[in-house]
Amino acid sequence: MEHQVGNFEFDRVVDELQKQIIAQEREIFSAKVIEHAHHPTNFGRIEEPDGYGTCQGECGDMMEIYLRLNGVGIEEAKFVTDGCGPSLACGNMLSRMVEGLSLEEASRIRPEDLIVALDGLPEESEHCAALAVSTLREAIASGGAVVESKT
Repeated sequence: MEHQVGNFEFDRVVDELQKQIIAQEREIFSAKVIEHAHHPTNFGRIEEPDGYGTCQGECGDMMEIYLRLNGVGIEEAKFVTDGCGPSLACGNMLSRMVEGLSLEEASRIRPEDLIVALDGLPEESEHCAALAVSTLREAIASGGAVVESKT
């Protein structure tokens, strides 16, 4: 019985901490940043990608972006990061933004565009958008070489 009471108390403390963390996030980040950080739909790798890029951000976060091309553009984009919530949000939003775009259109995306798409980022997290865009450009550069060799 005492063990069950201890587990209940532990669960209550964990629930309270989670509520506090979420409340703090809402004070700092937009709803879109929180959604993309907590529920990244494009997180993962693509086996034998047509384009691949990897970069390390100024904060030490690493990001990888994988592209599947379909001849006219980006059919699928996935990403992996070992970074913070804003890095997850930036990688996920950017990978969703580029699906369906040509390589040229995707290469024109700037960190500022990504920040606007996320309804803003705190200044101290803006480097996460730059990391995601730099990684995308690496993937596009390698994917462009693949497209040229196929034509």
